[in-house]
Amino acid sequence: MVGQAPGRKVHASGKPFDDASGDRLRTWLGVDREAFYDDSKFAIAPMGFCYPGTGKSGDLPPRPECAPTWREPLLEQLKSRQFTLLIGRYAINWHCQQRYGSVREAVEDWQSMWPDQVALPHPSPRNNRWLRHNPWFEAELVPKIRQRVQTLLAT
Repeated sequence: MVGQAPGRKVHASGKPFDDASGDRLRTWLGVDREAFYDDSKFAIAPMGFCYPGTGKSGDLPPRPECAPTWREPLLEQLKSRQFTLLIGRYAINWHCQQRYGSVREAVEDWQSMWPDQVALPHPSPRNNRWLRHNPWFEAELVPKIRQRVQTLLAT
């Protein structure tokens, strides 16, 4: 899973997605906390490892020097990746080389990335509006993601 960077609460706890965003993400994946935090099943590698601070409309973006410095060496260590979740704009932009104009455009183009990776909106409660305007995401794509995750966990 590739997210942005830890939020304030997660930075304090030291546990990725240990907040409402994580609750929603686990629901999307169809897994419980125990499976989610089992590092033999899931790797969580955000675009930035430190809390970047708060801006006018939410958390600031990951620090710009983070991904160019360590992203490729980290991914080289994760050779058994089978399915990568690109969570939010920063992860999508970096992994897709800026080819999408919006998160919606990337999420709608899920079939071109499948089955190796998929773009997701950030599961933050701040994105409730996005989810209301894009009901197809939870109705159509989330069940496919759950099935893919369950298939991989069963092997």
